[in-house]
Amino acid sequence: MLHPFKDSLEYENRKRTPFVPPQVAISEIHAAVPKELFRKSTVKGIYYYARDILFILVAFRLGSMIDSDRFSQGFPGLYGTILRWSLWAAYWHWQGVFMAGLWTLAHEAGHGTLSDYNWVNDWIGFTSHTFLLVPYYAWRSTHRAHHKKTMSIEDDENYVPRTRSDFGLPPASQARLHDYHEILEETPIYTLLRLVVMQAIGLQAYLTVNALGSRKYPPGTNHFHPSSPLFKAHERRGIVISDIGLSFMLYILVAFGIRFGGAALFKLYFVPWMWTNHWIVALTYLHHSDPTIPHYRKAEWSYLRGAVATVDRPLLGWAGRFFLKNVSHDHIAHHLFSSIPFYNQPTVTEHLKPVLKNHYNYDSTNTFRALYRNFSECVFIEDDGDVVFFKNKDGQAARILATSSE
Repeated sequence: MLHPFKDSLEYENRKRTPFVPPQVAISEIHAAVPKELFRKSTVKGIYYYARDILFILVAFRLGSMIDSDRFSQGFPGLYGTILRWSLWAAYWHWQGVFMAGLWTLAHEAGHGTLSDYNWVNDWIGFTSHTFLLVPYYAWRSTHRAHHKKTMSIEDDENYVPRTRSDFGLPPASQARLHDYHEILEETPIYTLLRLVVMQAIGLQAYLTVNALGSRKYPPGTNHFHPSSPLFKAHERRGIVISDIGLSFMLYILVAFGIRFGGAALFKLYFVPWMWTNHWIVALTYLHHSDPTIPHYRKAEWSYLRGAVATVDRPLLGWAGRFFLKNVSHDHIAHHLFSSIPFYNQPTVTEHLKPVLKNHYNYDSTNTFRALYRNFSECVFIEDDGDVVFFKNKDGQAARILATSSE
């Protein structure tokens, strides 16, 4: 049984194995995947949309009963208080998972995998993301750009690593352990606090101020301004539509708070919404920030190398497969074939493993252990080098490049 506070064997084996950039051809990858897996089903897409909405509505109805007078009369005193807050904790967790499932469905819609009809994809994606206060068309644009340049230091859209010079560190040939600690050292409590902040507001910070996004954009870049440098001219109409949708959703939330009270709004929507943000930031961060996975500069980057420089993780176990649409379990397959529906991605993964061999990256480390490990160890990369790995606060990398590849 995997110890919850230890790294997985897959991760440890990867650390011990010097890295050689993959040489497999994209034609081999495409030849390995049967064409029938690309087929989309509008009926299935609508089914998953209805299923996610049903789970959210049922949970909302049950949650709205927790503080009711009828419940309080049945369970008075201390036992009633303990039971009530236990039920709230269960509601917040599962409603957060259900809402994260709707988020990932909108993500699939943005890739056009739910239907052959664009209007069906856009309706599902727009309504789902708007309900979760995410600008659908804006997110779709930058997320597609991320897929085109995954793990490219110069051109990726998010989770772009900071470099040695960004921290003002001395050159590697001159730096001493004291230099690293003087600039990078922090207490575990402070590291944990920064991690909590990222999990709580990381998504909104990216959308509003481009936090952890590409530094090729000027300060003030965001996902809400139609003239933002993130977007092309023909996309601006969609950005306006996204903003109108978000304004309407905010109006609904304010009206709900006025009608039923701020406490009800906080408990029934805001807390599970925060948990939703946590799961989305967790899975996206863990896919693309890992001490054993490389980043590439232009001379060595390719679409295939970027796509396989990510990690499949069994996030939330069966619930991750069922509610989160395989997004974490089959992320490598998703990056190589983002036009394949999520319900076919497990089969794609099995077809890819024999082709990718040791370049198929999997990590069964407990999610919260992996989050803290990666957050505390993925500190910076070097300013030079075409294939680079994160270094920690001691200036050390967890993995090395094979001698023949240096």
